[in-house]
Amino acid sequence: MQVRTGHITALRLFDIAYAIDLSKAEGLWARRAGTSTRSKLSATPPKAMSFGVPPVSLRLDPVFLPLGETAAVTARVYDFGVVVIALRLAIVDLAWDGFTALMNAAAHSVGSDAVTPWDGLLAQVRDALGEALERPRRVAIEEDYLIGTVHAFNEDLTAAALTDRLDLVPLLSGEQRALSDTARADLLRSRFSYYADDLAVLTWDRAFIYEPRGDSDVADVIEVANAQLLEMRYYDELLDDELPRMYDLVETTRRTANFMQSRRYAKLARGLYTLVAEVTELTEKVDNALQVTGDVYLARIYAAALELFRVRVVAAAVDRKLSIIRDTYTALYDEAQSSRSAVMELSIILLIVVEIVLAVVRPERTHDRWRLLRNGRATLILRLIWLLRVRRALLVRRLILLLLLNLLLLRRLVAGT
Repeated sequence: MQVRTGHITALRLFDIAYAIDLSKAEGLWARRAGTSTRSKLSATPPKAMSFGVPPVSLRLDPVFLPLGETAAVTARVYDFGVVVIALRLAIVDLAWDGFTALMNAAAHSVGSDAVTPWDGLLAQVRDALGEALERPRRVAIEEDYLIGTVHAFNEDLTAAALTDRLDLVPLLSGEQRALSDTARADLLRSRFSYYADDLAVLTWDRAFIYEPRGDSDVADVIEVANAQLLEMRYYDELLDDELPRMYDLVETTRRTANFMQSRRYAKLARGLYTLVAEVTELTEKVDNALQVTGDVYLARIYAAALELFRVRVVAAAVDRKLSIIRDTYTALYDEAQSSRSAVMELSIILLIVVEIVLAVVRPERTHDRWRLLRNGRATLILRLIWLLRVRRALLVRRLILLLLLNLLLLRRLVAGT
């Protein structure tokens, strides 16, 4: 059996920024390197399934791989900060065993332990799109995936005949030794067909696609699922680092007993709220990267990819950590409010003490001044001014004291409810 036409695609995904302005990226790439296009699913109507925000596709110069083949290079840029670089090896008239061997060789040639072109290609994209990157990241986390696609064999095959006549296990596992029946069954469990002559088989890190019509929709869906996994991994690791730091900051703030404590609580609470808002906004963008409404076949493949890649498990972990941070934010906000209330109550008590002291001391001073006025040491006008000033001051102080007492009672009532 020979593969008449097809290709092997190695994907490497990088999370390089908080977000990417795709309109600006298109303009920057057009000025520096050439044209760019907005991606869409090739054969699926937009009403059935479409990109939430269509990514920008860029074409780079071909590269020569260590396995002795030249690969076409494209990059796809997503608005939530992910760049996907694809190396594609065209296949023409190659025996099935040779196709399997080339796919395994490609996996070793572009793997993490080999000398690969990924860093240089990523540097090209970074340099060209630098102004479009919002809060770029120096160290990008990565994901990789390998897809073998066949458009035609040397004879027409149905999906059933293909799985009967060809062994997909060595291609999907990369193993040279024979696998057990259980391992083979697990590896081939995620198989999908819509027409009698198409087939898609997905695993954790590889996929095989038989598509006589040349559609790329299945590969696009797999790519989006990988991009979602990468972004969720980034935020899971970010929150893992943030939680211990948050606990340390809370403990440090609690040990600091002074009048600035409420401000420190409020500042820390604002920082946590900002973090929650940012992570929530980006995870919603990631969740809406692909809108699935009417294409049942692609929806099943998409759901299977999310399950295989454990995207929902990682997303659930992110949600749990966000919930912890939200609860901490609420507790810090309540403590800041309590601290402010304590300071205000102390201020009111001090004002009451001052008023009592003035009430005790003031009569003697008032009596002395009145006696001086009666002895004729001041004019009539000065006597009137002094009397008005004393009465006004007493009235203002009493009004302020009454207002503060009412505020104190109100806070006690609110706290009690």
